[in-house]
Amino acid sequence: MASSSVLVIFLLSTVLIISIMPNVKAQRNHSKSNLISLGSSLSPHVNNLSISSWLSSSGRFAFGFYPQGNGFAVGIQLLNPPQNTVVWTANRDDPPVSPNSTLKLTRDGILLQSEGGQEIRITNGLSLLETSAISNASTAAAAMLDSGNFVLYNETFFVIWKSFLSPTDTILAGQDLQMSMGLVSSASVADHSSGRFSLEMRNDGNLAAYPPNSSSAYWSVMMTTSYPIMTTSYRLSLNLSGFLVLNGQRGQYISLSTPTTQVLANRSDHPPQDNQTTIYRATLDVDGNFRLYLHNFPMSGSSEGAVMAIWSALQHPCDVQGICGFNSYCEVVMQKKAAEVLCKCYPGFVYNNASQKSLGCYHNFSVEGCTGNEEPRLRYKVEALDNTSWNNHPYLVTPIRNKEGCSDSCLGDCNCWAVLYTDGNCRKYKLPLLYGKKNSSISSKGFIKVILSGNMDSMPNNFPDLRKSPTVAESKNNSLILILAISLGSIAFLCSVFAISSFTIYKHRVHRYEKLLKQWSLALTDQEYFTLQSFSYAELERATDGFKEEIGRGTFGAVYKGILSGGSSNKTVAVKRLEKVVDEGVREFIAEITTIGRTHHRNLIQLLGFCIEGSRKLLVYEYMSNGSLADLIFKAKSVHSSWKERVRLVFDVAKGVLYLHDECSVHIIHSNLKPQNVLLDHTWTAKISDFGLARLVPNETKINSTGGGGGGGGAETVEQVRRSYLAPEWQKNALISVKADIYSFGIVLLEIVCCRRNIEVNVSTPDEIILSSWVSKCFAAGQLDKLVEEDENVDLKTLERMVKVGLWCVQDDPALRPFMKNVILMLEGTMDIPVPPNPELPSLV
Repeated sequence: MASSSVLVIFLLSTVLIISIMPNVKAQRNHSKSNLISLGSSLSPHVNNLSISSWLSSSGRFAFGFYPQGNGFAVGIQLLNPPQNTVVWTANRDDPPVSPNSTLKLTRDGILLQSEGGQEIRITNGLSLLETSAISNASTAAAAMLDSGNFVLYNETFFVIWKSFLSPTDTILAGQDLQMSMGLVSSASVADHSSGRFSLEMRNDGNLAAYPPNSSSAYWSVMMTTSYPIMTTSYRLSLNLSGFLVLNGQRGQYISLSTPTTQVLANRSDHPPQDNQTTIYRATLDVDGNFRLYLHNFPMSGSSEGAVMAIWSALQHPCDVQGICGFNSYCEVVMQKKAAEVLCKCYPGFVYNNASQKSLGCYHNFSVEGCTGNEEPRLRYKVEALDNTSWNNHPYLVTPIRNKEGCSDSCLGDCNCWAVLYTDGNCRKYKLPLLYGKKNSSISSKGFIKVILSGNMDSMPNNFPDLRKSPTVAESKNNSLILILAISLGSIAFLCSVFAISSFTIYKHRVHRYEKLLKQWSLALTDQEYFTLQSFSYAELERATDGFKEEIGRGTFGAVYKGILSGGSSNKTVAVKRLEKVVDEGVREFIAEITTIGRTHHRNLIQLLGFCIEGSRKLLVYEYMSNGSLADLIFKAKSVHSSWKERVRLVFDVAKGVLYLHDECSVHIIHSNLKPQNVLLDHTWTAKISDFGLARLVPNETKINSTGGGGGGGGAETVEQVRRSYLAPEWQKNALISVKADIYSFGIVLLEIVCCRRNIEVNVSTPDEIILSSWVSKCFAAGQLDKLVEEDENVDLKTLERMVKVGLWCVQDDPALRPFMKNVILMLEGTMDIPVPPNPELPSLV
C-alpha cells in the first residue's frame, strides 16, 4: 500500500514538472531576448552606428536620452506619441549633457561619459539593494522591463539595482513607495530637475505632501491605530489594476483599528476596454497635486493613446500650499475656455520676478513700521479683497461687529499689514503673508494696508527694506515703561522677601515648586509633546554603556553616543546629559523641550525624547554620523567639501534658519549659530543643532550677551569661537532681534565659501586675518578668485552672489541686514543684489 502511494506521488510530480518546464523555458528565453549586454552604448543622436534608448519588449517604455533644455537628460520615458511622458530621471539636478555624450553598460553599472571625457555613474549596484547576501555585485546585464522598471543583473541573474527603488516624481503600476521614501515634483513640464513640492511616506504611517521649505503638510492621509506603533511597515502601492493604496502590514505588537488597506483611489469609473492596453502611473505634478493617471493604448492600429487623470489628492489647485510665493495669492481664472492658475500680488506689492510670478512679491514702497512719527491713518489706506484667505498665524484676534471696524483697527495699528474678517472676528497679521488663495467658496474678507500715493518713497528694486529696524525705535519708546515695570516689580519682590522670613515657609515653597515642576513635566509629556518619547535614566545608561563614548561637550553638559534597542532593529542616538548648574540646567532643559519639540524640518536636528528623574535631565537626539560643519570645512579638503557640496550646505543652513525665524509656530532666535552647531547626517545634509541659547520671541527679546551655550571646538577657546560669530549688538547690550542670527549666518556663509575660520592668525598678510574684511577687499578689487584658489569648477556667478549676500549679512547696523527669506531669494538669483558697503571691523576683545 505504501509503495503504491509513493508511485502515485512520483507520477504526479513528474507530470507537474513536465507541465511547467515549457513555461519556465519560455520565460527565461523571453527575458534573455531583452537583455542588454555589457559594452552596449547609447548616444543622444540616432545614426547608423548608435541608438538613443533601450526599449522594453512591448515598446512602451524606453531607457536612455531625451531632450531637455539645450541638451539631453537620461531617464525612462513612457512612449505615448505625440507627447511622451518622463517617469524617471537619473541625476535629475545635474545640468543637461551635450549631444556628444555616451551611455555605456559596464561592470560598475551605467556610466555617462561627457564630451570632455568625464565619467558619471548613473546606476550603482551597491547603492540601493541589500548586498550582504549577494556574492557578486558586479553588473553582467541590464533590462528595460515592461513594468517601466530598469534593472541591473549580476552573473547569476540576481537583480542588484532597479529604478523602482529610487523614484523621482512618479510611481508606476507594481511599484511601492516604501517608508522614508518620497517623490519630488519636477521644476516644470519641460524641466525634470527637482521642483518645489515633495511627497513623503513617513515612518509613522503618514503619507504627506509638503510645500517648499516647510514641514507643515498641505495634504496627508494616515493609517490609524488603536495602540502605540512599535513594529510595522507602511508603503504606498499602485497595483496593476489601477488601485492606489496605503498599506500597513500588521507586525508584532501591532493592532490596527481599520483594515490594513485603506483605498485612496480606484479606477472603477474609468474601466479599460477589451481592445486596449492600460498603464497606470501616480505623479506628484509640477503644481504640487498628487494625481493618478490612466494611459490607454489601442491593441492595433495607431500607436497614439489617450491619457486622463482619474483621481487627484486635492480638488482645487489653490489648496496646494506654496504654489504661489510670499505676499501673493492663488486664483483660478477661465481663459479661452480653460481654467488657468494665476499667482497675483496683493495690493501694494510687485513681483519679485515678473517672468516667474510663482516666486512671490515684495512691497513697492519703503516700510517704516512703528518707527515713523506720522499718524498711520495719514500715511496709509486699506484695500479690500473679497473671498480671500491666507495661512499665517494672526498675532491678534479681536471680536468686532463689522468689517469696517476691522479694517480701521488695522489702519491705526503700526504692526498690522493685513486683516481677515470672518464670523465676527478680526484677525491681524504681519508680513509675509503665506499660502494665499482666492475663490468664491471662501467667506472671509481680506484687507491689505497700502501707502497713500502722495507718501510713496523710492526703494531699491528687488531688495529688502534697508530702513531702520523697528527694534531701535521700540527700545526708546518702551524704555520708560521698562524702568517703571522693573521698579514696581523690585518693590513688590522686596515686600515679599520681608514677609517670608521663616525658614519653614521657605522650605515649603521649594517643595511646592518642585512638585509643580514635576506635574508640569508630566502634563507636557502626556499632552503637548506626545511625539517625544520619555526614557528612564536606566534605559539611557544602558543605551550609552554607562555614558562611555563622549562625542561632544557643551556649556551645560556632555553628549554621548548610544544605541536604543527596538525589537529587531537598533537605532543610534546622541544623548545629551545636562549637568553642573541646577537652576540654569532646568531652564536649559525646558527651553530645549519647548523649542525643539515644536520644530520639524529637514535642516534642524530632531529631538527624539527626554528623561527627567530628580536632578537628572537628559535629551535624546537623532545621531549625526558625519560630525559637524566645522569638521568638514576647517580640516583638510575632501570629496565632501567640493564647491557644489558647499553651495548645497549654504542653502541647508539658510532654510533651517528661515524655518526658525518665520515658519515654525513660535518664532525662534537661535543666538548661537556657528559651524560647530551645524551637524551633518549620513547623507551629508546639514542640520542646525544646539538650541541652548535659543529664546522664543514674539518680536524682539533682550538677551544678556554673557549667556552660555553648547558647542565649541577648534583651536580657539569656546568664548573666542562664540564671540567671532556674535553680532555687534550683543557687545553693546542692545535689543536682540532675528537680525543677530543673520549676522552669524553671514559669517558662516563666508567660512563655507572660503573653507577657513572668520579669524585666522597664521595667514600670509595682515589683511587676511579677519575674513569678512578680506572678502570685502577682494570683492572691491574684483579678485574673488583669491578666495577659492585651491578649488576647481567654481561657478563665479554663484561665488559673487554668495559673497555679496554674506557682506550684506555682516553689516554692523542690523537694519541693513536682509531678512532670511530675502537672503534665500538672493542666493537663488531670483532677487537682484545691490553692491554691499564695506562692513565695519569686528571687535577682537
